[in-house]
Amino acid sequence: MEASRHSMSNITPHSVAEGRPQTSHHSTMLVMRSDEEQVRGPGDRDGIDTSTNLSEDRVTGRSGRWRDQLLVAGLVLTACNLRPAVTSLGPLLEEVRHGLHMGAAVAGVLTSVPALCFSVFGVAAPRLARRLGPARVVALGMAAVALGLLVRPWVGSVPGFLTASALALMGIALSNVLMPVVVKRYFPDRVGAMTGLYSMALSLGTAVAAGVTVPVTSALGGDWRLGLAVWGALAVVAVLPWLPFVRKGEPATSSGAVRSAGGPTADHPVPRVSRSRTAWALAVFMGLQSTGAYITMGWLPQIYRDAGLPAGTAGLLLAVTMAVGVPLAFAIPRMAARRPHQGPVVLVLGVAGLVGYAGLYFAPVGGAWAWALILGVANCTFPLALTMVSLRARTSTGVAQLSAFAQSVGYLLAIPGPILIGTLYAHSGGWGLPIAVMSALLVPQMAVGYAAGRDRVVEDELAHR
Repeated sequence: MEASRHSMSNITPHSVAEGRPQTSHHSTMLVMRSDEEQVRGPGDRDGIDTSTNLSEDRVTGRSGRWRDQLLVAGLVLTACNLRPAVTSLGPLLEEVRHGLHMGAAVAGVLTSVPALCFSVFGVAAPRLARRLGPARVVALGMAAVALGLLVRPWVGSVPGFLTASALALMGIALSNVLMPVVVKRYFPDRVGAMTGLYSMALSLGTAVAAGVTVPVTSALGGDWRLGLAVWGALAVVAVLPWLPFVRKGEPATSSGAVRSAGGPTADHPVPRVSRSRTAWALAVFMGLQSTGAYITMGWLPQIYRDAGLPAGTAGLLLAVTMAVGVPLAFAIPRMAARRPHQGPVVLVLGVAGLVGYAGLYFAPVGGAWAWALILGVANCTFPLALTMVSLRARTSTGVAQLSAFAQSVGYLLAIPGPILIGTLYAHSGGWGLPIAVMSALLVPQMAVGYAAGRDRVVEDELAHR
């Protein structure tokens, strides 16, 4: 076992992500695997899904391929539903404000509700995953998304609209945290590729919702309520691939989960992750990139409309911004996972954001399409952040704890951003000052992102404290 611990210390997140041999001492790896089998049993994996879920862990042949296909379909469909609740609202925000008699400051609060919900509810995801299994929690999350999106247009009041939005966003929050966990657990040798796949699907869902909400609303008679409600149907479809996992009806972890070889227990896999500097750097990076993303999704169409462009064009420009991320969301995680240090990628995306905001400030109409494209590149910090979450922890349990911490703290930090932008817009009467603030936030984002991109894992940092 001492040899296994020594071997484990030589594993880097870079090697795990690429599926390469993690040590040159083949015999040591055999000892480690033998020890782990004796201690944990063949079904126990990193503390989230353990030996009680043997039907998932021992499947082979056709059943194994069928399980993988369901997981891939579930990842893709779930990712497609992680942003329409937000991006479908931006192009219709003015109509929603008029329909609900909502002021600009309250609209700023509305654009901050996603970050608040992701922070509050995301922290519960690891515990729920240990009790129910990540697949079942994601299924429940998608059901909450469907219900919230179907109900919120018809409640007829600002408090009701916010409450229904919060229900949908709660489901998104749980899924946000657990997507990297599912990837790390079931596809440990394909972290970059699978993260890229669901990041691409996320960007696709984001772009489609932004681009077609206005045309769909027009086709349905111009009723903004119908234009928003249609996105609930997509969430219903996303529940289906997870149903076989839900129907098994057994807890993901037995109450007597044992200690894994050389590692922490299932119930307390990564104690006090808040003591890790890398975890904090990743959390602040997540918060700042989320601030920029939600400001873009919530206010970019309004910036273009105030510059003189029609609502349909403004929504299409937001769709372009989101669509740029579709191929890049697949390519960037794969590229980043092959690098020992992701910091340079963070810097490139940050510079793109500065260029895009400068364009919005000086020529919002003349260069509208160019700025939309450039801001789309800048917004690819989110799939990069998800990739770093998977790379900065060694096990799926560590990824669950780090993902919950980084996303909960990060989204908490992101809450004031859209509110501040809405308030500055309301009191200044224009977009000059808000855009300047948005640009300034990119500087610390690049700094902490560079720090979070260093080649290390939180387990090692905590072990040396």
